[in-house]
Amino acid sequence: MSIQELSYTVSGMTCGHCRAAVTEEVEQVAGVAAVEVDLDSKRVVVRGEDVSDDAVREAIREAGYEAA
Repeated sequence: MSIQELSYTVSGMTCGHCRAAVTEEVEQVAGVAAVEVDLDSKRVVVRGEDVSDDAVREAIREAGYEAA
């Protein structure tokens, strides 16, 4: 198994609450070890082992945002 890094552009995030909501949902995805949310660049970077891209995208949707 190897560590993967997945990166997403997520529009609509503007504040600490947005960051917390996305982080909380994505951290629940199996295999996720770390989540970094950058509000300025609208980027979410996820690191972990055997992380499902579809599961991360769904978690971001559950937080109320869309991942590109």
